[in-house]
Amino acid sequence: MSIPRWAWVPFGVALALLAVPILGLLVRAPWTRLPELLTSERALDALGLSLASCVVSTLLVLIIGTPTALVLARSTGRWTGWVRTLVTVPMVLPPVVAGLALLTTLGRRGLLGQPLSVVGIEIGFTTVAVVVAQTFVALPFLVVSLEGAIRTAGGDYERAAAHLGASPTRTFLTVTMPVLAPAVASGTALAFARALGEFGATLTFAGSLQGVTRTLPLEIYLLRETDTDLALALAVVLLAVAAVIVGLSQRLRGAHG
Repeated sequence: MSIPRWAWVPFGVALALLAVPILGLLVRAPWTRLPELLTSERALDALGLSLASCVVSTLLVLIIGTPTALVLARSTGRWTGWVRTLVTVPMVLPPVVAGLALLTTLGRRGLLGQPLSVVGIEIGFTTVAVVVAQTFVALPFLVVSLEGAIRTAGGDYERAAAHLGASPTRTFLTVTMPVLAPAVASGTALAFARALGEFGATLTFAGSLQGVTRTLPLEIYLLRETDTDLALALAVVLLAVAAVIVGLSQRLRGAHG
């Protein structure tokens, strides 16, 4: 199909809008000092916490998100529309509002946090809060993408397995999951990228304590005026990781398609 000539103008504008700021970041980055900056205590603390918390939150997303997507894709009740809306809301909810919702629920004086605090369980402003915030905002990305993949794949293989006597669990593990493996991997990569870039909900619900709750985006935000070189160095790392993850996700999505 031919492309109208006028379409190249907004295409060029969009490309410039997206590429020029990234190019500006790369040009300003202190490349010669990168090894020194990235081995500083603040950088290592933020990198270590971000990677560790993102791995845990992504595993949680995978464990609870995959069955959730399956239930939504295979169910036909009216309630599925309400649940689908509920799952999608965190994708469009302002991150600060998401953090406030978590704080008023799981914080020390929250709806569930207060009784938990009485028995000595604290969630707000801890590393656990970081994982909870990341899981909250990343879960919809896996569920939405995987539900669509399940609907597209259909249920012929599952029905055949059930006809041969396989239990629903065995069918899910030996038939559904292998078929959906590329979509699961793609959705997991997107969830990890979203968790890695989480800022507002984490700051509101977990705070910013070095080595405890101060993730990479929070550290970059704090350093942007006091130590620009370190902020740029960390931003380059975050950009590189995000680019690799998104590229991998696109490749896996292409394999699934």
